[in-house]
Amino acid sequence: MSIPIAAAITMFLVAVIPLAPTEPVLAAMGVLAATEHVAPLGAIVIAAIGCSLSDHLLYAVGRFAGGPALARLRRKRSVDAATEWLIRNSTRWGAPILIVGRWLPAGGTVGALLAGTLRWPLKRFTPTSLTGATLWSTYVALLGYLGGSIVSQPVIGLVLSLGLAALFGLTASVLLQRAHRRHAAAEAASVPTAEQASTDQALAAR
Repeated sequence: MSIPIAAAITMFLVAVIPLAPTEPVLAAMGVLAATEHVAPLGAIVIAAIGCSLSDHLLYAVGRFAGGPALARLRRKRSVDAATEWLIRNSTRWGAPILIVGRWLPAGGTVGALLAGTLRWPLKRFTPTSLTGATLWSTYVALLGYLGGSIVSQPVIGLVLSLGLAALFGLTASVLLQRAHRRHAAAEAASVPTAEQASTDQALAAR
């Protein structure tokens, strides 16, 4: 049995729209796959393509209005910590940081905006986006599949899957905010590096 067309279209549209609730929809698709005893590969592919297209829309926004867009996102404490972490590490580690960043609060959104703001070439950004979107979509879909496999009730399976995802996200957010506070304290006692200063200037200029 394949994914119903209506479900596939819904999954794609939710994945493409920036800031839409992709995670619960994809987890539900994973639960559905487990209930129907089929592999969640179709849901993973659809979600990954949709998320990467969303990344490219955000990348385009970053090219023209990255600074103001990032400033709006940073009003939330957890997102501010994620943004600061991505800015600090992307200049040193590049693509791997944007891939890992998808597991942070609004990390996929911030990473795509940041890449556009810093004028990453598409030949660098597109593979990074596709890799990150595929890994993240696989993670979420398999969480849903796990929840649907453990319990026979689809709703309970979805709640279990989303609970596990929320627990992971909360843990990552707490650890990130602690690291953010430690870095801020250390930075206050030292002069910013030339590399970080150039990154901050590039963001401020957008």
